[in-house]
Amino acid sequence: MARMTMIEAIRDAMDVAMAADPRVVVFGEDVGYFGGVFRCTAGLQKKYGASRCFDAPISESGIVGAGIGMATYGLKPVVEIQFADYVYPAYDQIVSEAARLRYRSAGEFTCPMVVRMPTGGGIFGGQTHSQSPEALFTHVTGLKVVVPSNPQDAKGLLIAAIEDPDPVIFLEPKRLYNGPFDGWHDRPVTAWKTHDLSEVAEGHYTVPLGKAVTRREGRAVTILAYGTMVHVALAGAEAAGVDAEVIDLRTLLPLDLDAIVASVKKTGRCVVLHEATLTSGFGAELAALVQQECFYHLEAPVRRIAGWDTPYPHVHEWIYFPGPERVARALTDILEEA
Repeated sequence: MARMTMIEAIRDAMDVAMAADPRVVVFGEDVGYFGGVFRCTAGLQKKYGASRCFDAPISESGIVGAGIGMATYGLKPVVEIQFADYVYPAYDQIVSEAARLRYRSAGEFTCPMVVRMPTGGGIFGGQTHSQSPEALFTHVTGLKVVVPSNPQDAKGLLIAAIEDPDPVIFLEPKRLYNGPFDGWHDRPVTAWKTHDLSEVAEGHYTVPLGKAVTRREGRAVTILAYGTMVHVALAGAEAAGVDAEVIDLRTLLPLDLDAIVASVKKTGRCVVLHEATLTSGFGAELAALVQQECFYHLEAPVRRIAGWDTPYPHVHEWIYFPGPERVARALTDILEEA
């Protein structure tokens, strides 16, 4: 198996899908000739032509709207929003049209479309290039929401998303594009080539949507995380010296509730970790589900670690970013609670 960065794995997934199915088309701002601002589509236009990988005007609403039209006519568009922060002009198209199309047409039409977008901070992008809007999409019936944490999963999840008959929001943590980031911002970043999860199989394979995976076995406390925060959770558990179990959700909708419940019932404690702002973040839904399903097994209240309820700062990025030190403190505190 080849070792890949997440950028290369995402590109390989689209390459495999485009080779297998001529209905798959890729487009968005600068994704054609230039190959995308993060280079995720580099070489696809040269290989498949400008009718299957092409640039779009700077209009997120137009990009998603065109994708919806293509999907209803039998194509499988994979559209890129250059940064997740730019998706808001397209939100009405996603919510009112893409997500509702199957229901409002009584199944006559579907919308097999993937909306890819880089998400999260850690690159000093400031308030308009660092947001994590996943909760806005998990609230919408009719969508699937995916957040990979490594190249191996990214390829399999993206191929599964492209093959899915309904719209999928595919959020790519940009801080993971070139290497796993454990939150220690003052230490050298590890390259993906040294990480086991950078081994990506050739050709076609899928990672099923709606299936979480355990990244670290433990019996003292469960950490629920996704994307970049999976690596931060692992680093925080190591720093605290706590026997923590780390669950990588991978897919937020559909959610693998069985895996969550099994882990929390085993450990009796739960910490929810995400980078998005705290209030009304997806962690609130996770905490509510754990409380509902595991109440008699909990030895302490569910804790949430998240970004602060402020715009994402530029100068103070590492104060905002939930790092391993905050995770370690939370793990220590929850174990001291009766």
